[in-house]
Formats: sequence, structure tokens, C-alpha cells
Amino acid sequence: MNIALKASSLLLSYPTQDLQAAIPELIEAIESDVSAGKVKKTTAKYLVRLAKDIGDLDLYDAQERYVYLFDRTRTLSLHLFEHVHGESRDRGQAMVDLGQMYDDAGMAINSRELPDYLPLFLEFLSVSPAGEVSDLLGQINHIIVVLKARLTKRDSVYANAFTALEKLASTKPEKGIVDEMLAQQDDDPDDLDALDKIWEEDPVTFGGNLGDQTCGLDRIRVQARAMNRKPADIAGSRLTTEG
Repeated sequence: MNIALKASSLLLSYPTQDLQAAIPELIEAIESDVSAGKVKKTTAKYLVRLAKDIGDLDLYDAQERYVYLFDRTRTLSLHLFEHVHGESRDRGQAMVDLGQMYDDAGMAINSRELPDYLPLFLEFLSVSPAGEVSDLLGQINHIIVVLKARLTKRDSVYANAFTALEKLASTKPEKGIVDEMLAQQDDDPDDLDALDKIWEEDPVTFGGNLGDQTCGLDRIRVQARAMNRKPADIAGSRLTTEG
């Protein structure tokens, strides 16, 4: 298992009491990989800093911060295809293709997540062959770099996770693509009128996606509540091996 990717998956999940309780174990695992030469110290320090921040913060403050960033700010969405396809129909086929990739690897999603949810994707990479990890992480590196830039602009400690992921990627993204994405107007999570208008759009659904009958702030609240579940621990998984 690639501990750095597994740790990134956990740290980018909705904070829970279980996650906070597992922080010491998580840090120990990251530092063990540094000692074993499996991850560079400069990469690990970013994950350790984020882990300590999440572990030290009051749980409700940690949860409120997470929802404010990732659920109320569409330009910080942790769903990869939001940044590539938005709500276009192409997103549906891309979702099917990604789900098929999990199936082909003998993995099945055992949680209510869409296939492009970044923590789920990172968990998949954490148990994938090194060659595939390098290629697949490189394919999303432009999204990683853009999210890192937007979080850094907000002075958010969550930028650390994306700094670590950028270091783990084997290739650099095309500057033109990154510049084009960053040129898009960033969402203001405090502008509730604009936020409501965004979520009033008819959602594109994929199977049993949660919140299909909701819109506006109600839909955001549904998403936030759905995140309030136990994440996979260091030995657990959102993915199960089929067969």
C-alpha cells in the first residue's frame, strides 16, 4: 500500500471523531514510510502538518471548515469531473468509464460515493501498481495544481494535501490548461444568493446519487449530512476486492 496516497485520501475526507482518533496512527505510518525510504521527507511533512491540524482542531470547527471549503465552494469540489466536464453529459460517460476501471481492477465501491470523488480515487491509487499510480496521478495533476492554488489563496492548510500530491505526480501539467482553469471566476461561499442559483440548476445524476430531489442550500445540507459518516481508517477501505 502507498501510505502517502492512503493518508491523503483520509485527510481529504470529511473529519469525524474516528478520523481524529486515528491521527497519531496515521502520522506514525507516514513517518515509517519516510524511514523506509518510500516517501520523501519533504512530501511527508505536508501531510503530517495537515494531519496535526485536523487532529488538534475542535471536531465541529473542523467539520464546519470542511463543508465551507469543499461543499459550499464549487471551484474547490473534490469531485474530479466537476472541474473537467461540469454538468455536461460527458461527465456521465466519464463516470461510467472510471467505475469500469475500478471494476476491471477487481474493486467495488462499498460506500455512497461517485467514482470521481478524490478521496476514493486516491484510495484506489494507494493499492494500485506503481506504474499505474504514476500515470493516473499525472492525468489529474492539473486539477491538483489548481486546487492547491485556490486553497493557498485562502491560506488553507488543506493546500498541504495537494502540495504532497503534486510532488507524488510524475509529470507536470500543461501551464495553459492550469492558467485557463484558474482564470475562471472563483466561487464565494458567503454569497448565498449566487450559491443558491448555482445549485438550482438541474443536477446531472448517476444512478442513486444523493440529493436528486433537492436544490439550493437544501441540497448542500444533504451533501454535508451525507459526509457525516465514518471514513475508512488506515486499515479500512471504501473499496472492496471482488471475487
